[in-house]
Amino acid sequence: MKKLSYILTFLLSTLAFAQNNQLFDEANTLYNDANYTEALEKYKTILDSGEHSAELYFNIANAHYKLNHIAPSIYYYEKALLLKPNDKDIKNNIAFARNMTVDAIDSVPEVGIAKLIKNVTNVMSYDAWAKTAVVFVILFVVLFIAYYFTYSTSKKRIAFLTSNVSLLLAIVSLVFAFHKFKLVSNDQPAIVFAQQTTIKSEPNLRSTEAFVLHEGTKVQVLDTVSDWKKIKLSDGKTGWIMNDDIKMLKNF
Repeated sequence: MKKLSYILTFLLSTLAFAQNNQLFDEANTLYNDANYTEALEKYKTILDSGEHSAELYFNIANAHYKLNHIAPSIYYYEKALLLKPNDKDIKNNIAFARNMTVDAIDSVPEVGIAKLIKNVTNVMSYDAWAKTAVVFVILFVVLFIAYYFTYSTSKKRIAFLTSNVSLLLAIVSLVFAFHKFKLVSNDQPAIVFAQQTTIKSEPNLRSTEAFVLHEGTKVQVLDTVSDWKKIKLSDGKTGWIMNDDIKMLKNF
């Protein structure tokens, strides 16, 4: 019975994949014919089926951009970029979409040791850093065993030195793995969807106005209290925005 269930699941998945491919081709044809609204409907049908890909998000963003939908176009370009962070076409198109936004927000540049540590941390994913740490631990064990069983003084010295270096590199790799995991966990980007929204100094309507944001602006979510989210801009400003005024980017 379980085997039959697996077969049925496989067949249904194959059928859904074929249907989505057909819908994708139809949507692309509509897009090329400048029928952007109709193309969006087909793209969203694919999305509603549970399929997520950089190509799908990219095409949805393109259709929204053609229709001058500022927030949705940036939102879907950003989601495509999360899946393919080095894609030149996505980077190029999102730059055009960002030009439609009203808010001009400067970024506070990172400098010194903090910038260096972040750059090194971002060289690999936290999984890759963890695997690197495991490799160095294994190398440390092998070299330590070689040190223990070697009788030559020079070879003992080399084995001792390299084993300690391997242990140090394992610890460093593990530190970078935890730091990368923390960076990824704390990175909670969102896009403002409200045409205009007032950011409050506290999570309630009676609090004073901190600043005003417009659709398409990217923010970082720091905290959530009831129907409010605490956000931070790239220039360092913080405030509280209503949940309904933004959409989280990492919700797939």
